[in-house]
Amino acid sequence: MEIVALIGPSGTGKSHRASMVADRYQADAILDDGLYIVDGRILAGRSAKSESTRVAAVKRAILLDPDHARDVREAMRAQAPERLLILGTSRRMVERIMSSLELNGHAVEVVFIDQIATGQEIETARQEREGEGRHVIPVPTLEVRKTFSGYLIAPLQFIFFRHGRGVRVAVEKSIVRPTYSLLGRFYIADTVLSAIAAHSADQCANVAEVGRVVVQSAGDGVHLNLEVTLAAPRDVLGVIGTVQSQVRAAIERMTALNVVEVVVEARQITGNLGRG
Repeated sequence: MEIVALIGPSGTGKSHRASMVADRYQADAILDDGLYIVDGRILAGRSAKSESTRVAAVKRAILLDPDHARDVREAMRAQAPERLLILGTSRRMVERIMSSLELNGHAVEVVFIDQIATGQEIETARQEREGEGRHVIPVPTLEVRKTFSGYLIAPLQFIFFRHGRGVRVAVEKSIVRPTYSLLGRFYIADTVLSAIAAHSADQCANVAEVGRVVVQSAGDGVHLNLEVTLAAPRDVLGVIGTVQSQVRAAIERMTALNVVEVVVEARQITGNLGRG
């Protein structure tokens, strides 16, 4: 396996340009901040950007945790890339990552960020990182939703010309604000989630009343349990399914949280079941 190392200080746009560099240097896979990425999909790892402190983020990025490193190694063996693009802030960091992945001795081609980005582009990236706490992950938003439940800001379209072919390629990336952002940690209170869920369920046809809403937050997202009173529906299961989908869509649209499950319990049915 050959290694391509994209090196540059934090916040200079490495992740934003990872797909372009991978294409230019014909890398089959990308390792960025602890994530092993192939064809826009996360196959293994956990992102350093999901850690709660900078120290933990650095440890995650260099795969210091043995279980994390093993998971990535196993995914690499299964996928067997001919070239791997590793993003790092220095040669030393790339060497530490290679050591964790047992890749010492493999040929390394080094690319510096100022070779592929202008000074103005690098400065703009720095300002977005320092002023807005914006970080880029080189995978689509659907891939990062579970890892960054509640911290996803927006998808980002990046277009580049495929190297040597003159063909434009559109790649979706994701912008997140990590928990260790300089702007401070933030969270969405369970009471807010309960209110969103109750309002969404109340808007569904044949829901007469929304009772208790229980929210359980976990690392991969939230679990919701709602009690509802139905108003004489012809299709009870159909109404429950609609409530589930409506609540899930509202939570994810308004908060960017990943909704793991929505359990709806019909505690009471009012009216005549023979009428809709």
